[in-house]
Amino acid sequence: MSGSYKIGSLAKASGVSVETLRFYEKQGLLPEPKRSESGYRLYPESARNQVEFILRAKAVGFSLKDIAGLLDLEVNREQETCQTVKRFAEEKLMEIENKIQELQQMRTALKQITDACCGGPLPASHCTILTALADGHPDKEKQHATY
Repeated sequence: MSGSYKIGSLAKASGVSVETLRFYEKQGLLPEPKRSESGYRLYPESARNQVEFILRAKAVGFSLKDIAGLLDLEVNREQETCQTVKRFAEEKLMEIENKIQELQQMRTALKQITDACCGGPLPASHCTILTALADGHPDKEKQHATY
């Protein structure tokens, strides 16, 4: 069959593992390929394009569930509008913005409790980081100077 890939050659051409291709197939992200007479999976050239689409979508933050939705939009390009696709992308962007805000809050809180710790040789029973995590706040009295 010309213009087709066995799973190993598709994996190599796409830069993913054979296991990844099988996983994508099980998740419905890749259509089930035809089989050779000897049972080998034979993927068309379009499968390579689809794997590259999946990888690019993952690289900008889309989950595999999101990618399934994007692939549906891709397949139905003529019936869908740019507005639908943009809304889909904007929702993901908002999700990423929210995660960034959460991570910044986590960073600030972790920096505060880390800065409060002397990092010295005293036993961890005096550690302000553990105290802050156990009690919800660093105990100012237990802060120690670095020795």
